[in-house]
Amino acid sequence: MPISPPPPEVEVLVVYAPRLPALGGEAVFAVQQIDAAELKTAPRLDVALKRAPGVSLFRRTGSDAANPTIQGISLRGVAPSGAGRALVTLDGAPQNDSFGGWVIWSALPPEGLESVTIVRGAGAGAYGAGALTGVIALQERGATNGISALDVSLAQRGGARAAVAMGTTGLLLTASAETSDGYVPVRRGRGAADTPTTLDAESFAVRVQGEHDGMVGALRLGIYEEQRGAGLAGANSTASGGSITATVARIINGGGWRLQAWARSSELANTSSAVAAGRVATTPASDQYSTPALGYGFNAAWQGRGEVFSWEVGGDARFADGHAFERFRYLTGAFTRGRESGGATAVAGLYAEGVLDQGDWLVTGGARVDAWRQEDAVRRERDLATGAVTLNQTSPDTSGTTPTARFGVRYRLSEASWLRGAAYAGFRPPTLNELHRPFRVGNDVTEANPTLTPETLYGVEFGVGGDGETRWSGTIFYNRLDDPITNVTVGAGPATFPVAGFIPAGGVLRQRRNAGQIEAWGLEADIARSFGDLTLNGALAATKARVDGGSSAPQLTGKRPAQTPEYTVTAGADWRAGDHLTLSVDLRLESERFEDDLNSRKLAASVGIDARAAWRLTPDSEVYLAAQNLTDARIEVGETGDGTESFAAPRTFRIGFSLRR
Repeated sequence: MPISPPPPEVEVLVVYAPRLPALGGEAVFAVQQIDAAELKTAPRLDVALKRAPGVSLFRRTGSDAANPTIQGISLRGVAPSGAGRALVTLDGAPQNDSFGGWVIWSALPPEGLESVTIVRGAGAGAYGAGALTGVIALQERGATNGISALDVSLAQRGGARAAVAMGTTGLLLTASAETSDGYVPVRRGRGAADTPTTLDAESFAVRVQGEHDGMVGALRLGIYEEQRGAGLAGANSTASGGSITATVARIINGGGWRLQAWARSSELANTSSAVAAGRVATTPASDQYSTPALGYGFNAAWQGRGEVFSWEVGGDARFADGHAFERFRYLTGAFTRGRESGGATAVAGLYAEGVLDQGDWLVTGGARVDAWRQEDAVRRERDLATGAVTLNQTSPDTSGTTPTARFGVRYRLSEASWLRGAAYAGFRPPTLNELHRPFRVGNDVTEANPTLTPETLYGVEFGVGGDGETRWSGTIFYNRLDDPITNVTVGAGPATFPVAGFIPAGGVLRQRRNAGQIEAWGLEADIARSFGDLTLNGALAATKARVDGGSSAPQLTGKRPAQTPEYTVTAGADWRAGDHLTLSVDLRLESERFEDDLNSRKLAASVGIDARAAWRLTPDSEVYLAAQNLTDARIEVGETGDGTESFAAPRTFRIGFSLRR
């Protein structure tokens, strides 16, 4: 009987976004990779990121329920911020919102990503302004024929999600949609004021690219919209926007050059409510009906490589302009005042970085200088009935120049172990949101401050690790954050304050201020080992951070920065229990943290466990059952002045189908 010839091998062509190869110096810093297999198990990107200790949104609430304005991400727990103190990029283009610095995570579905690189520590060098506590660099999936990623799932409380990445050679389409009836955050003392945190979100992106005469060019367009219920009657938000990125690159002898230009538009509408005593009702407090913003910029890099030494020089610039339009001062059934506030910012820098890779030694160093400017500040308030101007504030334009640098050394002790050390400085200019937009949450009001200046971080760290059968590392670090932008408590209600107006009982007035200095000592450690079909991993992040308020905020001296836990522990296990069945579990334990700058509102320590069981149908596809907060733990995420607590999502089961090629 003749033997059939083997089937012909088909070469799969995958086309990635234009990018220069990494210089290779990142290994001297604290770097963590999240690959496509890990991304596959997360319904949202922020869920995957939070599995790494020290990575957190401003609050414990996930992006499935958090207001867009508190979805900024930070590293190392030095002092989380709603604006975020880490820079997020997608193939080099900034993803932080041009107005507020936060990230719209629903616009970045994991299905569209190939991998994530987390670099802890101020990222001077090529990353630029905003990389204060580190960088989260996203790499988009390569384009290939057909569907490369698909996820469809249903969850409790009306949850449904679908996401797909597909295309042909040179074309990648990524789309996602999610909806949920949500949950009510307040459990004890709940009243008619409390409603579910509903969500409806959609995103779409297309990337087209081609090659000509050795040059690779790509154009990426993206749009998103999400509508949310905030958990209070009458408090809702709608965030929408679009982006365009054009990139051209050419690889020459292992190095080469890259040019990239980008623009991002965003729109935010946000309503807030005042809560009556006993939570029996809410009253409209403000209607920020439009917050249009436009950000745009470019970056350029030129790279050269030798046998031992590689280098890169380049520059970047970012510009932003935005305004907030609001109705407020609700009296006798109607808003009586209108407000416009906003301005423009700009930052531009030049940098140079080199890497020496010689045997057991890896040395890298870089420096950059940035010029920044804040201008055209305006805050104008009117009586809606008469049109009379009740407040007309302007602030002088400000500008400055900030030099930063980073340096690191890594020495390989053996084939499987190494030592490293690094020092760095980075800075973050205030966002338009921090400079100009006041906001309200329940009865608490936070005022903007157009006189804010950039915050600067200086740090050193030392690490040791191994890359053998057991992968492990440990890092100790010291960071000093100068002029941190902090929501500083000014007073408590019931009282009337200049500009801010009346603050009701149980509420407080805060203002964003450059509040002295924050010092943070920390330890990071992680370990992972595979035992046949079982893989175990664990990690710890411990940070002792304290504020020195100086003369600007002496009441904060000795306090822990708001929303900063002293330690976070994560652990996970993945078990291939058979030819088709895979079981996984992830645990996150976090110490107590404080809701406010005065450390008067304590959020209890928390333990959350997520679990997933998947049945493989083909080498590329599976069906799965996942549980978020498996033990239905009470994870406290907020506390008001009258002691009302709010919590993260209760236990939620999700069933779905996943495909990855």
